[in-house]
Amino acid sequence: MYAIGIMALISCVIDYSEKVADFVKNHAPASAILFYYLTFIPHITALLFPLFIFIAAIFFTSRLAYRSEIIAMLATGMSFTRFLRPYVYGAVFLGTISLAANHFLIPMANKYRLRFEDQYYKNKILSSDDNVHLKLSNRLLIYVQNYNYVSNNGNRFVAETIHGNELKERLSAESASYDSVQKNWKLRHVTIHKLNGLQEHLEYVPELIRAYPFTPKDLHTNLAIKEALTTPQLNSYIALQQERGNSSLNFYEIEKHRRTAQPFAALILTIIGACIASRKVRGGSGLHLALGIVISALYIMAMQFSNTFSTNAGFSPFVATWIPNLIFGVFALVLYRRQVQ
Repeated sequence: MYAIGIMALISCVIDYSEKVADFVKNHAPASAILFYYLTFIPHITALLFPLFIFIAAIFFTSRLAYRSEIIAMLATGMSFTRFLRPYVYGAVFLGTISLAANHFLIPMANKYRLRFEDQYYKNKILSSDDNVHLKLSNRLLIYVQNYNYVSNNGNRFVAETIHGNELKERLSAESASYDSVQKNWKLRHVTIHKLNGLQEHLEYVPELIRAYPFTPKDLHTNLAIKEALTTPQLNSYIALQQERGNSSLNFYEIEKHRRTAQPFAALILTIIGACIASRKVRGGSGLHLALGIVISALYIMAMQFSNTFSTNAGFSPFVATWIPNLIFGVFALVLYRRQVQ
């Protein structure tokens, strides 16, 4: 709790110093800023929670070793496995809390945090991504060159209707705008090309209104939204984006698997910390803490490398999120076997 409190305070101060100019410029109320940092603390705590447990385990065990209490315990006939049991119980208990928080509580807090940042910190999104392709169903494909949210107008709108492997209709419009009240699209300068076997029909319409099951917001990839969705909502969102052919699915898949893999890291790192710090060394607690910081840095690096491989090289998101746990799990097993020998 002490480590979490110190890190949360430092993170809030650094974050505020970076954003205070934008808060003043956008006239953010003091009450909204205060509530923002109340939701920011769970976010930063969840990211580093396994490392907090790891450092706490090292510090506590190192103090026991420095006072020769571990030597006394083992001298009475207590096995190292028995000595390690409270660490495992504690890590499982805290990991269970982290698991529930990652899947449900933290996304609820992130919802307000992201909404606040969109309103008072980030620049407003003025246009969509370029050359967006959406698969609305197995029979309907949509293409939009770009969409301007300020003018509510999109360029080069194309809708293709497919039956099986045959193109039945290709509708292309020079521009399109969305009616948020009527929930439909107003298309201008429309060319409709219909095909029925060897028969073709070409038709030009100055203006046409059609309903399509998507909105202009779907034309922009918002990766931050994954942090504000509970796991059931994230699963539904991934299924929808998969159906639409979104190329950024790996980012959402990584977030889903990270929520489960991270709490397991708490157990693995706790065992590593207890095994490393249980030996009395000349450097004392300082050396143990230094080793802990190095191992923490290596864990974060392994996590970032695996995530980068997944997002940029098509690596499996499930494997990418669990590789750091696998590597450090083997390391924990080696340390444990050395202690019990």
